[in-house]
Amino acid sequence: MGSHIRAIIFDLDGTLVRYHGVEFESSWGAIAAAAGMQKESEEILHEFLPRHDAYTKWVERDAALLAGISVEEITAKIFPPPYAAGAKAAIAKLHGRYTMGILSSGVDLVAERAREELGLDFSVANRLLVKDGHFTGKSETIVDLWKKADVMKKIARQHELDLSEICFVGDHMNDVPVMRIVGLSIAMNAKDEELARIADHVVTDFTAIPQIVSS
Repeated sequence: MGSHIRAIIFDLDGTLVRYHGVEFESSWGAIAAAAGMQKESEEILHEFLPRHDAYTKWVERDAALLAGISVEEITAKIFPPPYAAGAKAAIAKLHGRYTMGILSSGVDLVAERAREELGLDFSVANRLLVKDGHFTGKSETIVDLWKKADVMKKIARQHELDLSEICFVGDHMNDVPVMRIVGLSIAMNAKDEELARIADHVVTDFTAIPQIVSS
């Protein structure tokens, strides 16, 4: 089923990287917790999660919590990223055979670190702006939580891929639209019933992926 696949693209939060103790195992939650702002960030999450039309405002509110905080202070607490079971071994097996990257509504700080450490080709995530080693409190929304499929289409064009040639690995409800448009979908540690139902494969360990995509 996966023999036509040329690219494997991973969700970040809760899929490739799992920050335990924060909602959705997310990079946003981990950064807020490291800054001593977990309660405030979770309040913003619960306010905006039902509002599918206001994601950019959500990102702006979360980013504002970090204004003036040292990036180094945060990275010392959140790095190295807590990769999901089998992720490093699986990706090492896939190197050289596929274009690989990250598509995430998480934070570029973590997505870029994962890209570098795992040797992936690209990462696309939301940006927390930094000046003189400190968060400015400003942000840039690159991947709307509810519009990941639109960004996936852009990635396919940029890398000269047909959507049918892409395998996407995700874990939550906002990954459902992406899974509906790609050639192969894998639910990793699925946290949503619909995602588990529509995915071509449901797994709990990354080491299953190389065999799935090559079969």
